[in-house]
Amino acid sequence: MLYPDHFEQKIAFTTIRQLLKDKCVSTLGEEKVDEIQFSSDYADVMRLLSQTDEMLRVLTTNADELPIGDFYDVRPALSRIRVEGLFLDELEVFDLRRALEAVRLLVAFLTKHEAEVYPHLHELVSEVETFPLIVNRIDAILNKFGKIKDNASPELARIRKDIFQVQSGISRTLNSILRQAQADGYVEKDVAPTMREGRLVIPVSPAFKRKVNGIVHDESATGKTVFIEPQQVVEANNRVRELEGEERREVMRILVDFTNFVRPYTESIFSSQYFLGQIDFLRAKALFGLDIKAIKPRVDDCCQLEWAKAIHPLLFLSLKKQGKEIVPLDITLNEKQRILLISGPNAGGKSVCLKTVVLLQYMLQCGLLVPLHDSSRAGIYERLFIDIGDEQSIENDLSTYSSHLLNMKFFIKNSNPKTLLLIDEFGTGTEPMIGGAIAEATLERFNQNLAFGVITTHYTNLKHYAEDAEGIVNGAMLYDRQHLQPLFQLSIGNPGSSFAVEIARKIGLPEDLIAEAAEKVGAEHLDYDKHLQDIVRDKRYWENKRQQIRQKEKRLEETLAKYEEEMAGIDKQRKEITNKAKDEAKNLLNEANAKIENTIRQIKEAEAEKVRTQAVRKELDDFKKKIGNEPETGRDRSRPVQIPKPIHKDRSRPVPTSNAEHETLKIGSNVRMKGQTATGTIIEMQDKQALVAFGNLKSTVKLNQLEAISNNQLKKEARKYESLGSTATDEVRQRKLTFQSEIDVRGMRGDEALQAVMYFIDDAVMVGVASVRILHGTGTGALRQMIRQYLGTTHGIRTYRDEHIQFGGAGVTVVEFE
Repeated sequence: MLYPDHFEQKIAFTTIRQLLKDKCVSTLGEEKVDEIQFSSDYADVMRLLSQTDEMLRVLTTNADELPIGDFYDVRPALSRIRVEGLFLDELEVFDLRRALEAVRLLVAFLTKHEAEVYPHLHELVSEVETFPLIVNRIDAILNKFGKIKDNASPELARIRKDIFQVQSGISRTLNSILRQAQADGYVEKDVAPTMREGRLVIPVSPAFKRKVNGIVHDESATGKTVFIEPQQVVEANNRVRELEGEERREVMRILVDFTNFVRPYTESIFSSQYFLGQIDFLRAKALFGLDIKAIKPRVDDCCQLEWAKAIHPLLFLSLKKQGKEIVPLDITLNEKQRILLISGPNAGGKSVCLKTVVLLQYMLQCGLLVPLHDSSRAGIYERLFIDIGDEQSIENDLSTYSSHLLNMKFFIKNSNPKTLLLIDEFGTGTEPMIGGAIAEATLERFNQNLAFGVITTHYTNLKHYAEDAEGIVNGAMLYDRQHLQPLFQLSIGNPGSSFAVEIARKIGLPEDLIAEAAEKVGAEHLDYDKHLQDIVRDKRYWENKRQQIRQKEKRLEETLAKYEEEMAGIDKQRKEITNKAKDEAKNLLNEANAKIENTIRQIKEAEAEKVRTQAVRKELDDFKKKIGNEPETGRDRSRPVQIPKPIHKDRSRPVPTSNAEHETLKIGSNVRMKGQTATGTIIEMQDKQALVAFGNLKSTVKLNQLEAISNNQLKKEARKYESLGSTATDEVRQRKLTFQSEIDVRGMRGDEALQAVMYFIDDAVMVGVASVRILHGTGTGALRQMIRQYLGTTHGIRTYRDEHIQFGGAGVTVVEFE
C-alpha cells in the first residue's frame, strides 16, 4: 500500500520510468515499464529482482551475443484478423516472421546456458513456443525482402511469367517506335520510354504529338513534353493491366490462405509477444542498473534497513554529468531502532537522505536493482507512508500545515509494525511551541504502533524525546564548523545542531543582531546547541582516528602477509639450492670415483714404480687423516681440497686382513684389489682371472689380487665415503665461487711457484674450467721450464702453449684441459 497516491511524482519515479523506456527497443518493453507496480509480496519481489540480476549477469558476460532486435509488435494485426475475412498484408506477414524469429533466437540463446546459473530466465522460456511451422510457411511465400515470391503458388508463377513476356514485347515495340521517331526528328536523341499511370509511354514534343499515332496520357508540368502511348502497344498494355489484376487477386488469395492458417495460433503468438516485451523490459532494467552501479542486495522477509553506501540514483547521474562525486549514505533500521529522527542544518542533506530511502525502497519493491554496497541487507514493508513537501490545496482550502495534519491523521490510524513512515520537516508549518508538542505526541503514537520510519526535524523537544524513547534513535547530518559547509554525511546516535548562529554569521547578518537573538533565546538553548556541535566534532575526530587505525592495521596485515610470502619463497629457494648442491656433490663424487678407477687402470697398465706408489699411498693416508680428524669449522679453506690420487697395489707392503678373505670368490661377489679402496663386483670368471666392474669401468684382474668384502663392511665404507664426499662437496662449491682463471707466480722461488701452480691446477680441474693462464715471466726461463715439466706429467691437461704475443707471449703459459 502506498500513500498518498501522487507520491511517485514527488520522488521522481516518473523520471526513472522514462529512463527505462529510453533503454527499451520496442513498444512491448515500454508497456512493461508502465506496468511497474509496488509489491509487498516477498516471493514476487525476489522473483523480479532475480530475473533482473540474471539479465545483468548476461549483459556483463554475453552482451554481444544477446539477440536483441526485430521486436515487432504484431498484436494489432493479429487482433484485426480475428474477424473472418480479414487478412494480413505482406508487411504484416514479414513483421510476424521477424518477431517469431526473434523469439526463436532468444529461446535458443537462453536455453544454451545452464539452468542452475540462470534459473529464473529459464523459467521464462520454459513455456514459450517458437512456431517453426509458421516460420516455414512464411518462408515459402515471402522472399528475404518481405515480398511475395513468384513461386508462392503455381498460378502466381504463371501470371508473373505472362506479365514478363508481355512487358518484354511492349519494350521491344516501344524501342523500335522510339528509334524511328528519333530518326524522323520527332523525339530527342536522349529520351527513353517511361511509365505513366501504369502504362509504358514515349516522351514527345507537343509540336510533333500528331506525328506519333497513339493516346496522350499526360504532359509535363512545363507543358514542353507530352507522353504518348503508341497505338501498337495499347492492347499489350491492356493485357498487362489485366494480368496485374489477376496477380493482385492471387496474392490476396495466398495471404488469406496464410491468415486462415495462422488464426488458430493467435493467442499463443500473443504469449510470445509478452515474452519479447518481458525480455526487453528486463534488459532495460539491467542496463539502468549498470548505469547507477546497482546490485541485488540480500533481502529478508522482514522489516529492516541495513544499508551501506546507498546513493540516490538520479542525483548520482546528475552529479556524474557534472564530474562530481556523490556522498553515499549508511543507514540502519531494525527492531531496536525502528524510527530514525534526523536533525541538522538547512541544506545539510536531510531531505536528500529521506528521499534516498524512499526511492530505493520503492525501487526495490518494484523489482529494480538498487545502488547499495553488497554487504547491505534490505527488507520488505507492506506500507509506505510519505509526507514530503508542500501539499497545500487551493481547491480544498487546505494550508500547508492542514495538509500535513491530514496525513498524520491517516498515518496514526493505519500505521502498523510493517509500515515505513517517511516524513520531512516533521511538525513545521504552524506556531513552534504547539507545533512541536503535536509533533512529539504524534511521534509517540507512531512508536506505540511499532512502525518504522525516517523523519527529519529541527525541533529540540523531539530530539530530547528520541534520546529517552525506546525504539527511536537520533541522527545528525554532519556539518564542517571550520569551513561552514555541510558534509552530507549521516551519523546515527546523536542529534544534530541547526548551526543557526554560524550560518547567520556566514551570510553576513550584523553581529549585534545575532547577539540580541542569542540573548532572547537564552544561554541554556545555545549551550545545548553548542554541546551538540562539540559532540559531533569529537565524534568526527574519533571516527577519523579509528579509520586511520583501521588503515594502518590493514597496511600492517598486508606487510606481514608480504613478508610471510617472501619468507616462504626464500625457504623454497633454499630447499631448491640445497637439493641442487646435493646433486652437484653426488655428480662430483661420481666423477672423482671414476677418475680414481681410471687412474688405477692406468697405473696398472704402466706398472708404476714402487717408490712412486708408496709416495702416492702416503699422500692419500695423510689426506684421509686430515679429513677425518679436522673439524669442519677449523679446516684451512685457503688450501684447495685434493681429490685422492689413484694408487696401485704396493707389493712390498703387507695386505690388510679381511674377514671375508678366505671366502670363495664367485660371480656377483663384492671385491676390491688388495691394498686399494675402490670396490667392485665380479661379473665374469676365467681360470685365474676375473672381469670386475668398478662403477662404470670394467677391468680384468688376477684372482690373487682380489679380496672379498662382506655386505656389512661394504655399507660401512659406503657411509664413510658418502661423508667424505659431502665434506669435499662443500669445499668444491666454495672454490667454484671464488676461483680465478689466472695465477701470477712472478717473483716467487721455484719450489713456492711450483707448489702454487700445483694447487692452482688441482682447483682448475675440480671446478671444471676449460682453460687457465699462468703468468711466470720470461727471465732466464728456468721457472717456465719447471712449470711446463710439471704440466707434462699431469693427467687431464690436453695441451699447454705460449700466450699470443699481444697478451704476454712466452711470459704466459695457457693451459687447456680435456
